[in-house]
Amino acid sequence: MKKENTNELVFRFLSEPSDVNFGGKVHGGAVMKWIDQAGYACAANWSESYCVTVYVGGIQFYKPIAIGDLIEIKSKIIYTGKTSMHVGIDVYAGKPQSKEYVQTTHCVIVFVAVNENGAPIPVKKWTPETISDKSLEAYALRLMDLRKSIDDEMKKQGKI
Repeated sequence: MKKENTNELVFRFLSEPSDVNFGGKVHGGAVMKWIDQAGYACAANWSESYCVTVYVGGIQFYKPIAIGDLIEIKSKIIYTGKTSMHVGIDVYAGKPQSKEYVQTTHCVIVFVAVNENGAPIPVKKWTPETISDKSLEAYALRLMDLRKSIDDEMKKQGKI
């Protein structure tokens, strides 16, 4: 079977007791790990190369995830630069016996494709075709502008 090269990828699995936090729900760190793994798989599939995470921004946790929930993580390329890919990630959860998922988390991760020496390499351009995709690309560009503003402020404070 040949693997499809696409700008979208979906992970599905059950949350496990080892994912629990002190409040009895899935630990935010576990969710962040899943997000990074799904984002990496999407970026590596798109670029057909190894990728490194260069930015994770604005993770929003909307609702807690229960142990034993069926998790669905949707990752999607929403913008490509010369060597970078912005991947939108949405996490959903619900009881395995239910047909309903609830969105629990959202973020955007930026990955860079690299060669065997760790140097950035070009990625193919993603071109939005639908109104929804064009909106996501515009969202990624607005976030990029916000990151530049944050970087400028951190430089002023001597943090970068």
